[in-house]
Amino acid sequence: MSVKLGIDVELHQLAMLAPAGYSIGLHIRFTAPLFMFQTYDPAWLDHYTENGYVLRDPMVAWGFSTTGTIRWSDPSLPDPFGLFKKAAAYGLNFGATVACGPIKSRTIASFARSDREFTDQEIAACAAIVHRLHHMTEPPEELTKAQIEALKCIAGGDRIAAAAAKLGISESALKARITSARIRLMARTTAEAIQRAKDYRLM
Repeated sequence: MSVKLGIDVELHQLAMLAPAGYSIGLHIRFTAPLFMFQTYDPAWLDHYTENGYVLRDPMVAWGFSTTGTIRWSDPSLPDPFGLFKKAAAYGLNFGATVACGPIKSRTIASFARSDREFTDQEIAACAAIVHRLHHMTEPPEELTKAQIEALKCIAGGDRIAAAAAKLGISESALKARITSARIRLMARTTAEAIQRAKDYRLM
């Protein structure tokens, strides 16, 4: 099974467990996730973004301070800005959050229902999915020298023919190196692969 298909399968399972939607930031590094998946009401997502709620979100603060699972209704959670009440106006009445991974590459995922609290079993099932997604999307520690050379040439503005000539290889060999780098970086395009390689500090 390809990584993309594996991610799609896990997200489908999570969607069935979280009828009011979910938000997953996988491998948050330097304040930005490497992968972001959201299915909450678009009106809520727009409202959340426009008001910069991420800076006041109690679940984001909790997710960076610890790992594990917690219900939004947990009395120990501070919510001085009343975000849970604001979210409830968009159908996110009940929810839970999962945080996992090291602080330098933290994954934080929240999921919601409009009708009732999540059961312990449902939270455990969601947490298992989040952990699998976290491991599935683990950034590579390194690329091969050949992959780095190929990406650097393209990043520098060379077209396929020029890059192949510069490296002294055939165009098909260059394309194979780029394709293998894209697969390793879980990138859909060469441009995305180059950006991820930079983000991961691999080139």
